[in-house]
Amino acid sequence: MSETVPMRIIARIRSDFPTKFGIPRQSGLADAPARVVFEPEYRSADALRGIEGFSHLWLIWQFSEAVREGWSPTVRPPKLGGNTRVGVFATRSPFRPNAIGLSSVRLDRVESRTPDGPVLHISGADLMDGTPIFDIKPYLAYTDAHPEAAGGFALQETAGALSVDCPAPLLARLPEGRRDALLSILAQDPRPGYQNEPGRVYGFPFAGCEIRFTVAGTTLTVVSIAPL
Repeated sequence: MSETVPMRIIARIRSDFPTKFGIPRQSGLADAPARVVFEPEYRSADALRGIEGFSHLWLIWQFSEAVREGWSPTVRPPKLGGNTRVGVFATRSPFRPNAIGLSSVRLDRVESRTPDGPVLHISGADLMDGTPIFDIKPYLAYTDAHPEAAGGFALQETAGALSVDCPAPLLARLPEGRRDALLSILAQDPRPGYQNEPGRVYGFPFAGCEIRFTVAGTTLTVVSIAPL
């Protein structure tokens, strides 16, 4: 018997990532700032009472760009180069029976009075701009953190972090508060796991600019940063 469980969108993320390309593959890997803007019916200061006492939050959200009919029991995670299939429930792939994502983010501050009601300023999110959020819960280190946990194939060595060569005049074209975040994103190699074409120029939008780069060996070179 099929059962439908209603889900309400309570908020949307406002981030510097208008497309999927370039988004960190996990939350917390880059210090990119973002905002959680609540839908009109959930713009209640009472709903956030006490939240400022927590340094980190869980966001439960929808892979809104990956919703599809049907599902596959296996997927090809980028961590394995995009060529090896593993069980979907052994991954964080967006292509799942229910396109639900989970991210741990840092709560930087609560802005109580804005034209959009109370807004959460966060960092470390791996969400595309406009992503719908279903719920927010406090992160509790005493029960949520497991330093001894095994990481499976996700801890297998891949190409590793890249050395980023970004000329200072190019980096200066970004707002100061976005520069370190961009360098962190680039160092993690934002290319799809199955793409490794020497000399190819890759690009993605970030913080209102188009970032274009090449990769040779373990060095990523930024060739241009231009306003969109």
